[in-house]
Amino acid sequence: MHSVARACLVQFDEAQPVEHVWSMVRTRGQIDRVIAGVEANRGVVLFTLVSDTLRQLLQEGCRRIQVPAIPVLDPVIGALASYLGRQSRGLPGKQHLLDNEYFARIDAMTFALNHDDGQSSWGLDDANVPFVPGVPLPPELLATKHPLIVGLTNDPERLIQLRRNRVDVLHHGHSTEYTDIDAVRSEVREARRVFVERRWPVIDVTRRSIEETAAAIMKLLARRQGADG
Repeated sequence: MHSVARACLVQFDEAQPVEHVWSMVRTRGQIDRVIAGVEANRGVVLFTLVSDTLRQLLQEGCRRIQVPAIPVLDPVIGALASYLGRQSRGLPGKQHLLDNEYFARIDAMTFALNHDDGQSSWGLDDANVPFVPGVPLPPELLATKHPLIVGLTNDPERLIQLRRNRVDVLHHGHSTEYTDIDAVRSEVREARRVFVERRWPVIDVTRRSIEETAAAIMKLLARRQGADG
């Protein structure tokens, strides 16, 4: 709805809109507060209510204070009902469920980008960091307040394969410890030693997809939260 309003308003050069939002309106009392808010900040009302009772209350209130009320979803729902040959279920809040899922996904991707490869140490309460031989773990990691830190490890042979592919993509053809099998085996052993020493749970991701790894971590988290509870 916000996008529709903004797309329309850009057609009016002199307009300087002030947006007021009332979301998750479910009761008569909430409608009364919306109407009071509209009366105090008069303007066109765009709404997506699907409850007939709430729609009628809002439209009557807007008529009383003489402001237009536009049901944004009506043309789309009407066209869909005609095309599909069935009536709308009239369930409130469905668009908010989709929006929440979408924005949660965006937040997760933003979080991953911000913390990739150990960046943004201020956020380590909620993130993982790479284990690099000879480089101490950041003190922020050891001082985190959240209880669950998970060690991820990989088979050295598989790790070599992944690293060689990465080197090829970056066009760095020279051999280094980064792709030396003995160095990588030592690195994996050292990582495991630190994980055991810190009593961090360990997940071998060699044959796991990202989704499987995430599911395993969520199980650990649920188990930890259950124990804390």
